[in-house]
Amino acid sequence: MKCYLSLGSNLGNRWQYLQDAVQKIEVLIGECSQKSAIYESMPWGKTDQTWFLNQVLEVQTDLLPLAVLEQCLAIENQLDRQRIEKWGARTMDIDVLFYEDLMIDTNRLKVPHPYISERRFVLEPLHEIAPNFQHPIIKQTIQYLLDNCTDALEVKVFNKIE
Repeated sequence: MKCYLSLGSNLGNRWQYLQDAVQKIEVLIGECSQKSAIYESMPWGKTDQTWFLNQVLEVQTDLLPLAVLEQCLAIENQLDRQRIEKWGARTMDIDVLFYEDLMIDTNRLKVPHPYISERRFVLEPLHEIAPNFQHPIIKQTIQYLLDNCTDALEVKVFNKIE
């Protein structure tokens, strides 16, 4: 099964946290068949914090959606995630964006992720690897969602300086 995961970090060595998360995802969830570039973005929701590094992955998995979520939470914990305030700074955040074309609405998991169309920092990297993927609820492509996104926060490709 194919799922799309969004990764974000704005504490510590953000780039290394993303690298570590990808490694752990490939071991615990499945092979990353596509990886977007890493993007740097202004914080969304709570704006008085460090910019984020973000990346979207297409992952091939044999796990069921809730098991994917559980592994994402375990990886966040392994990478020192502290849940102090909503949309606050974090070493790692992993969101399940899509799982095939399933629609899931439980207390623990909502797929597609409910904020996809409102977040440029998700749409830019997702568009890079899946521009024609159709949102199963909105019935529009990622290209369309990006073209019509009203989020004006800056998102740019991150160039790691060695």
